[in-house]
Amino acid sequence: MTVVLDFDMSESEFIEACIRNESWAQQKLYEEHYASLLPVCLRYADDENEALDILHDGFIKVFRNISKYKVGTSMRAWIKRVIVNTAIDLYRKKTRRRTEDIDGVYNVCDLSPDVVSKISADEIVNALRTISPAYRTVFNMYVIEGFSHREIGQELGITESTSRSNLVKARHKLREIIAKF
Repeated sequence: MTVVLDFDMSESEFIEACIRNESWAQQKLYEEHYASLLPVCLRYADDENEALDILHDGFIKVFRNISKYKVGTSMRAWIKRVIVNTAIDLYRKKTRRRTEDIDGVYNVCDLSPDVVSKISADEIVNALRTISPAYRTVFNMYVIEGFSHREIGQELGITESTSRSNLVKARHKLREIIAKF
């Protein structure tokens, strides 16, 4: 079956088609955002299969809640937020509430730009996968997604100081891993 898209379709008409569960509209939405959102999922996941699970679960949430999207705002940003929240939900399911003691925080210094320029993005993502899920999640939320420590604490059910501590530890572990390159 061939689907012909009406190029004069407005965003609100497209969203209405998604709300009506029209498969062509859902497929178009999925295909348009898949490539840009998979790397987001890979940053939170232990492996590629888990990243695909996060992505697919996230899109299920997108399709179920598409009626909450406000036409005229950034569709990509809205979908990305749903995907990130899905990754956070998975993290919550996988780990028990654990607090890290701030006494173990190390003094760390920044990596020289030469070290970072010698490694690829894939190597950085693989390095992220080797650190604990608690450290990786806080690192992603703070460094990549721009959450504050207060927001991270609220989302993950930890204190702000635990969020800060986990970020410092994540950076330290990443530096150790990247220094080996």
